[in-house]
Amino acid sequence: MLKDITLGQYVSADSILHRADPRTKLLLSLLFIVTLFIANSATAFALSALVVLLAVFASSVPVRMVVRAVKPLTYIVIFTALINIFWTKGEHLLLSWQFVQIYLEGVVFAAFMALRIMLLVVGVSVILTYTTTPISLTDGLEELLMPLAKLKLPVHDFAMMMTIAMRFIPTLIEETDKIMDAQKARGADFEGGGLLAKAKALIPILVPLFVSSFKRADDLAIAMECRCYRGGAGKTKLKVLAFSAVDFWLAAFGVFYLAAVICLNLLFPLVRI
Repeated sequence: MLKDITLGQYVSADSILHRADPRTKLLLSLLFIVTLFIANSATAFALSALVVLLAVFASSVPVRMVVRAVKPLTYIVIFTALINIFWTKGEHLLLSWQFVQIYLEGVVFAAFMALRIMLLVVGVSVILTYTTTPISLTDGLEELLMPLAKLKLPVHDFAMMMTIAMRFIPTLIEETDKIMDAQKARGADFEGGGLLAKAKALIPILVPLFVSSFKRADDLAIAMECRCYRGGAGKTKLKVLAFSAVDFWLAAFGVFYLAAVICLNLLFPLVRI
């Protein structure tokens, strides 16, 4: 299961999204998140799903990798759907048994909530992490937050911390997988027993994982000091960010997508969720 987590991994390819400026992709990701949460009709969600499919096609990212990104979220999506089914009330009662009442509105809301989570993960992963290198992501985030530097905020340090955190997600996942294999070789059982037994079984994993993480962070800090890293002061860039025609067309598509979702919400109120 841990090997299926592909968050933070960069896929090298020559596509429209790969050639786009990281600032454009950051803004598009933010716009996609906002649009996905204001979508409240079936047609708006259908359009969002179509946009995600177009993004996957335009990014040249293997479909199997996209599927692997959704697979670890299966339990979270199912749990979220069940919570919404049992707790959302409405006018059309489908099932009533003792204290359990399931309404049609709850089932519909749960289905769209599950779809929203999957589209959110796939869309942001394809638009941003799969098609943007960590260095480009740092530069783009720093450029977008640069106006905050006038308020004496450490913009460069914040961008660097965010990028390093995303960069080391695959590393920590690989480290966790190695620790689990080592513990299983020593007779550890992570599958048997109840919920409390499984929680206790995680202790032999978390302790060495925290130790390894702190050691890796210390090694990274020493390596940065040896290379005379002093933050963003006087820093030059090998590749200067510049917008191109690709960014213009992607921005226009993003604005059109936002306007289309708003219009669909207003034109189809009968399927509103």
